[in-house]
Amino acid sequence: MATKKSSAKTAAAAEVSPNVNEFVKLDVDEMVEKRLVALYTLQRVDTQIDRIKIIRGELPQAIQDLEDEIAGLNTRVDNLTADIEECESGIKTRKGEILDHGEMIKKYQKQQDNVRNNREYEAINKEIEFQDLEIQLCERKNKEANARIKDLTQHIEAAKLLLEGRNKELQIKKDELDDIIKETEREEEQLLAKSEEQSQFIEDRYLTAYRRIRNAARNGLAVVTIDRDACGGCFSKIPPQRQTEIRMHKKVIVCEHCGRILVDNDIAQKSEANMK
Repeated sequence: MATKKSSAKTAAAAEVSPNVNEFVKLDVDEMVEKRLVALYTLQRVDTQIDRIKIIRGELPQAIQDLEDEIAGLNTRVDNLTADIEECESGIKTRKGEILDHGEMIKKYQKQQDNVRNNREYEAINKEIEFQDLEIQLCERKNKEANARIKDLTQHIEAAKLLLEGRNKELQIKKDELDDIIKETEREEEQLLAKSEEQSQFIEDRYLTAYRRIRNAARNGLAVVTIDRDACGGCFSKIPPQRQTEIRMHKKVIVCEHCGRILVDNDIAQKSEANMK
């Protein structure tokens, strides 16, 4: 009697067990399919974000270059202005020295009236000549400084004129970029939210692989469909057996030539519905 009951339980288990395995299998297949749909949807979203960045073109870099050039011109103007101030300070100092040398000459000239012999006269005369030479030297240096100030002023005016043009150009490009951003801002925000949403359905290791492939690809495509029996990324032929495996959605399959993730049209269609 006990043996019959045991046989009945075994038979029942045999009937239930395949069903359980089948449910597990279906669950795993569904998870893989969802992952593939999420990956392809993420690719489509990122491609649209790339398109928005292309619309902006080289404006952000052009603006950065202009800002760097303007900063350099401002620094140049500041340095030239500092050189002028230094020249003016030197001129002021030398003018004071010229007055001092003039006073010394007057002093020595008075002393000449009271000399007792030619030797004293010659000594004083040499001092007067020395003071006069010092005055001439200061005047020559002041003349050179004034010429340098004139030259520096011309350089400052040229730099300021260039600055004015660059600032106008910068403002035009900023306004242009702002207009483009306003036109695409809402769309970009929605796409970024969609990208974040899809990323939640993808494990970290697949996301890491996706981003690595995408960064390495010149066109930013990491997930592609099969197009005319070939990889949609590198256009290498895909063997029929490989295509069959891709259509089964049992695992993530990559192109043997370029490493891109491959999906079939069924995944693409589900992704299309997922984008709405």
